[in-house]
Amino acid sequence: MRVALLGPVAWRTPPHHYGPWEQVTGLLAEGLASRGVDVTLFATLDSVTSAQLDGVCPRGYADDPDLDGRVWEAMHVSYALARSAQFDVVHSHLDWLPLAFAEHCRAPLVTTVHGFSGPGILPAYGRARSSYVSISDADRAPQLDYVATVYHGVDAGGLPFSSEAGLGLAAFGRIHPDKGTHTAIEIARRAGRPLTICGIVQDERYFAEKVAPHIDGERVVFLGSVGPRRRAEVLGGSTALLHPIAFAEPFGLSVVESMVCGTPVVAYRRGSMPEVVDEGVTGFLVSTVGQAVDAVTRVAGLDRAECRARALQRFSADRMVSGYLAVYDQLVQG
Repeated sequence: MRVALLGPVAWRTPPHHYGPWEQVTGLLAEGLASRGVDVTLFATLDSVTSAQLDGVCPRGYADDPDLDGRVWEAMHVSYALARSAQFDVVHSHLDWLPLAFAEHCRAPLVTTVHGFSGPGILPAYGRARSSYVSISDADRAPQLDYVATVYHGVDAGGLPFSSEAGLGLAAFGRIHPDKGTHTAIEIARRAGRPLTICGIVQDERYFAEKVAPHIDGERVVFLGSVGPRRRAEVLGGSTALLHPIAFAEPFGLSVVESMVCGTPVVAYRRGSMPEVVDEGVTGFLVSTVGQAVDAVTRVAGLDRAECRARALQRFSADRMVSGYLAVYDQLVQG
């Protein structure tokens, strides 16, 4: 089988720091290649992969102000679709743009919906000649038909198990009201625990008004966007990951990464969280700050080894690869 993976080009694949879509696409490329699939990854030309690498974008446009993301993403999609007749399946991990040109794709097109940026982009999905894969059952638009739900997988080798929990808590993700960073600070304060925050600042005003005033280097530490090694250290060394989201989270990659390190999660019961978190095994689901503070106390009673085992059972990269191979087989045979 010849598979084209159409990856995003905001960052390198895999990303140096932030870039969840690039991270997942890179893991999938590695997994497919290890199983003998003839896979070509269309990504930035500085990407690192065992698959065949192709593309036109020299590096991630989010890292280079001289690159206009709109222009380079359009050229990236155009270039990949021009080669589409050479493949049995084209698998897009981009947003809506490839769907606008789906009629130019000369192979079955499947799109992983990593999340909708807003309802305004749904017409592109509804009109395109593409099959769709959701990353959680909760993140399905009723207007679309889906061929499968395939949960994201993670690289267990890059997330070593930590049997000993530190006293502190962690909060990972975009610094944005959706992610509830200010709520995590309040939970940690009321629980009497230090908090380490990691992530890109996506909303500067929110950061300046709701987050920065609490950063003191002791009770609240801000590390910014961190690479894989530091991410594993922070997650593995924490009592729990706080995930008090204020929106319907499509999946929550950092949640799974934390659980694989053995660190349970205290998450708000929104979006995909009831699917991803196994109550009383890999963490607790809550609805209020008070419930979260109570959960921080109870989380120490969870078995960290069992937390990791359950997370690997459900969210390994190998399981993700198997899920997508089943989708490809279905499309090719159909």
